[in-house]
Amino acid sequence: MAFFNLKLPLFMVVFVVMSVDAAEAKREIFGELGPEPVEAVVLTNSQGASARVIAYGASLQALSMPDRNGDMADVVLSHPDMEGFVSTPQYFGVTAGRYANRIAGGRFSLDGKQYQLPINNGANSLHGGTRGLDKVLWEISAVSSGGDETSVTLSYVSPDGDQGYPGELTTEVTYALTEDNKLFMRYQATTTKPTVVNLTNHTYFNLAGANSGQSILNHFLEIDADHFLPTDVGAIPTGELRSVADTPFDFRSPRTIGERITDGTNEQLLIGRGYDHNYVLNSGVSEQPQLAARLSNHYSGRVLELWTTEPGVQFYSGNFLDASVVGKNDQIYRQSSALCLEPQHFPDSPNQPDFPSTRLDPGEVYRQTSFFRFSTIP
Repeated sequence: MAFFNLKLPLFMVVFVVMSVDAAEAKREIFGELGPEPVEAVVLTNSQGASARVIAYGASLQALSMPDRNGDMADVVLSHPDMEGFVSTPQYFGVTAGRYANRIAGGRFSLDGKQYQLPINNGANSLHGGTRGLDKVLWEISAVSSGGDETSVTLSYVSPDGDQGYPGELTTEVTYALTEDNKLFMRYQATTTKPTVVNLTNHTYFNLAGANSGQSILNHFLEIDADHFLPTDVGAIPTGELRSVADTPFDFRSPRTIGERITDGTNEQLLIGRGYDHNYVLNSGVSEQPQLAARLSNHYSGRVLELWTTEPGVQFYSGNFLDASVVGKNDQIYRQSSALCLEPQHFPDSPNQPDFPSTRLDPGEVYRQTSFFRFSTIP
């Protein structure tokens, strides 16, 4: 069966075109972190779509896209100010690393030497540790506007031994908003010692609108993956590449997220309290971004496509949003208020030699390109 062979007329994709001011990139102050100002850059295209990127965690804090009628709405959950990012962190829109996702026991070995990372998720290390790349102030190193895209580049140097990782890691991420409503994320990193690297963006999406009051359970999702990675009770992959066939994890054709999320006979849904699993993309590691997933919402008509060079995507259905966070526009974020589609290498790859390698050596350049493509359906 061909992937994304959408048979229903309602899935026909159309683009909304509006004439507004020219594209621009505008710098502003988002808040303060101690005595340091936290800058933001707002990217806007000539169609009126916009993205706000803040220097803290190199995070996507807001993203406005048109619905089928051309009306703009913010489609990502986040904190409205710096106080929220510091007091109740939930990885909203952050750049996760040095190693996104989990490493079992917070331990891995390189060239016979074992490294210990902070334990911050049960018995494991998550998203780079207690002070990963999501909890530091990045430098805004370049801002550009004009032409087919407007962009901001942020950089950060993580010192040798930071959070237990070997090597000084110099990382850059560029967010670029195009005229046809694509949001690119281009990553690169270099190291001074052999190390492991796995970066991703951790944005929480709700295509009905972050302030709509709707859950994501009625969103239709497709993922180009014949297999996913089952996990143990600590969310560490067992090493098996399990077929999605005849399971609630089969999104090879459009299915609503809520259709099978409450299947109490599926052990993996019980372990994750919903979907929180890495999908093995059929395209594997690629030089150019490949179509990995499509998300659509019939209420708004918005469609999101994820394209990536990465071999996996973590689908997380917002299971641990527990109403403890009041986000933008005084919205309480509850379970299934949003979802994440995180392009990345596989969790715990440093301890699983059959998984694609996440090793980075001096003289090499880690590169990843992913983008979200927005459009609408009638």
